[in-house]
Amino acid sequence: MENNIALYRKYRPQDFSEIIGQEHIVQTLQNSITSGAISHAYLFSGPRGSGKTTMARIFAKAVNCERSEAGRRLVPGESKSGSSSTKASADTAKPCNTCDSCLEITAGKSMDLIEIDAASHTGVDDVRELIEGIKFAPVKSKYKIFIIDECHQLSKSAANALLKTLEEPPNHAIFILATTETQKMIPTIISRCQRFDFKRLHVPEIIKKLEFVAKKEQVTFEPSGLSLIALNARGSFRDAESLLDKCISFSGGDKLVTTQEIKELLGIVEVSQISQFVDFLLTKDTKGALVFLNTLVDGGVDLQEFAKTLIFYVRQSLLLKINPELISMEVSGLSKEEIERMKEQTEKLQEKEIQKMLELFIDAENKMKYATILQLPLELAVVDITYKET
Repeated sequence: MENNIALYRKYRPQDFSEIIGQEHIVQTLQNSITSGAISHAYLFSGPRGSGKTTMARIFAKAVNCERSEAGRRLVPGESKSGSSSTKASADTAKPCNTCDSCLEITAGKSMDLIEIDAASHTGVDDVRELIEGIKFAPVKSKYKIFIIDECHQLSKSAANALLKTLEEPPNHAIFILATTETQKMIPTIISRCQRFDFKRLHVPEIIKKLEFVAKKEQVTFEPSGLSLIALNARGSFRDAESLLDKCISFSGGDKLVTTQEIKELLGIVEVSQISQFVDFLLTKDTKGALVFLNTLVDGGVDLQEFAKTLIFYVRQSLLLKINPELISMEVSGLSKEEIERMKEQTEKLQEKEIQKMLELFIDAENKMKYATILQLPLELAVVDITYKET
């Protein structure tokens, strides 16, 4: 039933106009469709939850749409003569979402859209099986489209096997590779793809979409509550929707969800708590910092979340110290008062001191994953930062 569908699937964009934060990519792809200049291979890179796979599916619908003029045009590598294509409206590049092809792709039933998770299909045999399937023409559509997610996880032999196909692809095939770590891919594959870099979503962009979802679900949130969810999603809209889903389940859908309830439910750490903790570090108050840390533990605060937020806060402090223009309310998600407080704190530190602090807390967060006493790595970092030479 639809009610059991996770929000990130239920409200997954089905049209280019529904994509948020990636307007530069949307416009480029729409222009390529309307002009008929469709490439045989694309590389979508960017942070998780930024819309790479969703964009790939919408693009697949657009080029195969039975009712779209642009979707019925050229095979990859060809170009359309004449000037009419350059004047084509972006509307001609939109999938209709009503034809058989669009509906099959939306339902995940299209035989001409093959999605592969490279994280679980890393071997050369998996790629060879894929290559064998490429030889056959599409069953119903104009193009057979292959979406390879997390493609940086392909083994070296699998990547080399894929490279050969990218060098000499059949006209009916379009490859869309998605990755969060482009640096792990072999350069020869990157050079054969048209590359698009997806940006991390800003807090206001996430809030706007969360408001839309909450309204559709008929659940009311305090404005500061949605801001808190957006901030803790760290630029990933999929994570934001998962957090929102959890809050809606908690509310039962029949009352106002308060900011305090969101903090308690999700174990979210307030910026004011981080700021107070940093004050102890600035004054070299080892005892105060350790007592504060253990008070949080006794209060049920998620220390892993605390460490993540602390690293985020110290990183923002370093950027603020280097150049105040690097920090804004829109990008950081911090309020004007919180940024002013951070500025006061950074004035008491040198860049190298903030850098050392950041490195120690990153190391502590990694060690927390294997620590028998969860707060111990953080406590050792505190002792190191607040140590006074005699």
